[in-house]
Amino acid sequence: MSEEENKLSRRQVIGLGAGMAAAVVAPGMLAKGSPANGAADAENLVDPTSKYPKPPFSGQSQPWPGLASKMNPRPDHGETSYKGSGRLKGRKALVTGGDSGMGRAAAIAYAREGADVAINYLPAEEPDAKEVIALIKAEGRKAVAIPGDIREETFCKRLVAEAVSALGGLDILVNNAARQQTRPTILDISSEDFDATMKTNVYAPFWITKAALPHMPAGSSIIATTSVQAYDPSGELHDYAQTKAANMSYVKSLAKQLGPKGIRVNGVAPGPIWTPLQVSGGSTQENLKQFGGDTPLGRPGQPVELASIYVQLAANDASYSTGQVYGAAGGSGQP
Repeated sequence: MSEEENKLSRRQVIGLGAGMAAAVVAPGMLAKGSPANGAADAENLVDPTSKYPKPPFSGQSQPWPGLASKMNPRPDHGETSYKGSGRLKGRKALVTGGDSGMGRAAAIAYAREGADVAINYLPAEEPDAKEVIALIKAEGRKAVAIPGDIREETFCKRLVAEAVSALGGLDILVNNAARQQTRPTILDISSEDFDATMKTNVYAPFWITKAALPHMPAGSSIIATTSVQAYDPSGELHDYAQTKAANMSYVKSLAKQLGPKGIRVNGVAPGPIWTPLQVSGGSTQENLKQFGGDTPLGRPGQPVELASIYVQLAANDASYSTGQVYGAAGGSGQP
């Protein structure tokens, strides 16, 4: 090849490379209203620090267990904000504490992802539960309401039996219901109080899981709601923090036991989330007014902000995730 031909070939290659680069860049340049240099479309960005209310909040108190419908501001469980895409089509879920908080957010999300859902709650929480049942039915899914106190072993067994019968099976179990009462010191926690917290948070998941497992086929998912309190406990939540650490170990131990059977077990560890737990004795009035303000995001989370985690852990495409605890604490916490 002559020197002139070689120069020509090099010019052709360089020109081709430049043309290819132009072709890659051109669509973005030619598209009407498209941002230059691959910049993100600002309309799709939401600043998480200002997405939901920040403290200070007004002082408020409700008798245990509290109602989300009476909170100010009212929590967002995804009633209008969660959009489904059929990820759990045909699945059958039982969610404890499904009337409010993370349980309600999970129940709404599951229905919008195509699952039939049974929820458990205390009779006093019936007003909130009715709203959830209506939302599930609005998605064209089967909704099953099973009120009762999970501190009783006989009820836990009946809860599972009724859910399996009404849903025609069970392949998602969310052990979410919890009791939280703030006490200044261990000296202020009565044996009755301690027992009620342990029964709700530790005994009930044990009883419910034992009753549910014979009905759960390979591919099923068990999800426990633990807490940042399992990793960074507050002094005034001594008994509650112990139960959340137990829930974390429940996940990790049970995952090893059930892995060979094809059943996955995972956990969700919320930080400060705006739920009825806080206004019904779970937080002091002083702490409530500044609730969530000490997180890097400067606010408490809303239940809907955890809904996608519960969906992901139940979905088939998370098939290699088991024994994991997923945190959502606004920048705090350790999971």
